[in-house]
Amino acid sequence: MIDKFKLRRKVLLVSCWWGLVLVGVILAARIGYPPDEFIQRRQRLMAQVKEGVILLFGEPMLQPGRHFRQDNDFFYFTGLEDPGAVLAMVPQAKKSYLFLPRQTEREILFEGPNLLQRPRAKTKLGLAEIYPVSYLDEFLARTLPRQGLCLYVRLQPRDEVDQARWETRIFVGRRHRLHYNDQLTLDNYRVQKLRERYPACVFKDVTPYIDRLRLIKTPAEIAILRHNGRISAEAIKQAMLATRPGAFEYELEAAALFVIFRHGARGFAYPPIVASGPNSCVMHYDRNDRRMKEGDLVLMDFGGDLDHMCIDITRTWPVSGAFTPEQKEAYRIVLAVLKACLEFYRPGVTSRDVQAHVQSVLKKKGLDSRGLKGGIGHYVGLATHDVGPRGIPLEEGMVFAIEPALYYPEKGWGIRLEDTVLITAEGCEVLTAGVPKELEEVESLLKRRN
Repeated sequence: MIDKFKLRRKVLLVSCWWGLVLVGVILAARIGYPPDEFIQRRQRLMAQVKEGVILLFGEPMLQPGRHFRQDNDFFYFTGLEDPGAVLAMVPQAKKSYLFLPRQTEREILFEGPNLLQRPRAKTKLGLAEIYPVSYLDEFLARTLPRQGLCLYVRLQPRDEVDQARWETRIFVGRRHRLHYNDQLTLDNYRVQKLRERYPACVFKDVTPYIDRLRLIKTPAEIAILRHNGRISAEAIKQAMLATRPGAFEYELEAAALFVIFRHGARGFAYPPIVASGPNSCVMHYDRNDRRMKEGDLVLMDFGGDLDHMCIDITRTWPVSGAFTPEQKEAYRIVLAVLKACLEFYRPGVTSRDVQAHVQSVLKKKGLDSRGLKGGIGHYVGLATHDVGPRGIPLEEGMVFAIEPALYYPEKGWGIRLEDTVLITAEGCEVLTAGVPKELEEVESLLKRRN
């Protein structure tokens, strides 16, 4: 009888586990990328550029105080996290070459070996050769004359995990307000050095080619984004359940961070925004140190960074568990704009088309837009504010966030709602639908708090 009982118990447990998997419970394992993902990306880039040598630099050093995160463009074509790397692609030969620092024994002891220590790595990664980085200049000297003395490099700013290329340009400008901070960016310094060493070369910008490729997400990227969307949505749900009068904003941040780290994220896609009361009117508030009070609204903008793919979500909810009538009125307008945008997204649609639809929907509902127009938000991918040409019609495979908001500093509260969406052949898929935004669903979830 004991054996039969144990057997039945084991079968029941296994059945329950598979049942949970089938209904979509979030598992902790990272998804990652298939082996040939980066080979195919390099092939697509070389097929478009067709000439010269394409040169991309990786992040030069380990970053203090945090996990290493590779330069986005370099990662996109290699999937590698080794610091100090350089990638050279020769389109006419259809070959790629990786250059890495030759490590000392101490570096290997502390950081582990890079791919120079793994002779079979080049075959697995689809590389023609892996060289010491000290050979880079000789390689260019030998190769460029045979490739028309044409060098494709990044002539536009890099993007960061939470910063678009155009934002990098702005922040560099702000840094230069004080002349003591007015030094060349690393990208500009590299271009300057290359021009000095190879003055006969024609320099061309590879950035537009990269941005167009990154704009349309691959099946592997979409799978990661879906997984991250579920994880990040669950993170905000847990933050909602942790909300109570007297708690600090950073307690909600901690509840959310636990979820994304527990499920494999290497970090957040941008500094978490947990803005209560008057802080909810500061768009990128991230001090997260205020003590919440009865009557406050909490605006939380949060997303994980999973396998180098970001997610962006915002939800707003009442600390007390119930919106006031005035808050409900504003919330319904923001929600109506968001839902009108979501229902109209499909390939071929422009931002102007979406805005016209939003105004039509609000008019039919008898709602005052209070200045909200809707439209198409910022792209999402390797960066939270991802790269790609603006103002073009939607295409299948695009991923972006839309975030209508109303702010009332004089009342001490603001409301913002945001989802990350994927454009599909038929319309759009909301990747962050796992956290409620319907007013009644938000209040119902908050009733579950202890």
